[in-house]
Amino acid sequence: AWDGKRPIASSLPFYLSFADDGTPIALFHVARNNPLIKAADGVSTVALAVIGADAYVTPDWYISADQVPTWLYQAVHLTGPVRTLSADELVVQIDTLSAKFENRLLPKKPWTSSKMTAARLEALKKGIVGLSMRVEDVEGSFKLNQQKSEADYAAVANGLSAMPDHGSQTIAQLMREARPQAFAPTTDKTASLEGSM
Repeated sequence: AWDGKRPIASSLPFYLSFADDGTPIALFHVARNNPLIKAADGVSTVALAVIGADAYVTPDWYISADQVPTWLYQAVHLTGPVRTLSADELVVQIDTLSAKFENRLLPKKPWTSSKMTAARLEALKKGIVGLSMRVEDVEGSFKLNQQKSEADYAAVANGLSAMPDHGSQTIAQLMREARPQAFAPTTDKTASLEGSM
């Protein structure tokens, strides 16, 4: 967001819901002293940057000469006005957000706010502010070397798949899914013709 003097940002978890008319709504919360709350006037446009996997690509992986280093990535930017949530909406937001991440830990029994005493939960809720963004624009950006030749594309994906980090592995897999033909085994047509004679 823009606070009138400079950009302000926070890294935070969120989830998507939908308004009655189908408009996407991003829901999250921040600490009560977070400067983003000032932008939650329901009018000012705020950007929510969602970053996916990313990976560095060395020119040495390309088959073609005269390449430069680059960075491959996934990102989506959501923009729209943000408003504060009511106390009742905040309870739903906390439980829904917790459930989203607790489900990743199954078969562990999920944590819920009902495990807390009412007094402790109320005290903690006073330290945060729930926010809701009405998503008016979605801009996706996926840089996966789409413009490269099949040989260069496959070479880069193979280079990334040999790297140990999750981002490189994920980008390599996305590249394979996007252009499977670049990874199809090649056949020697001459050898197969000679074999049939």
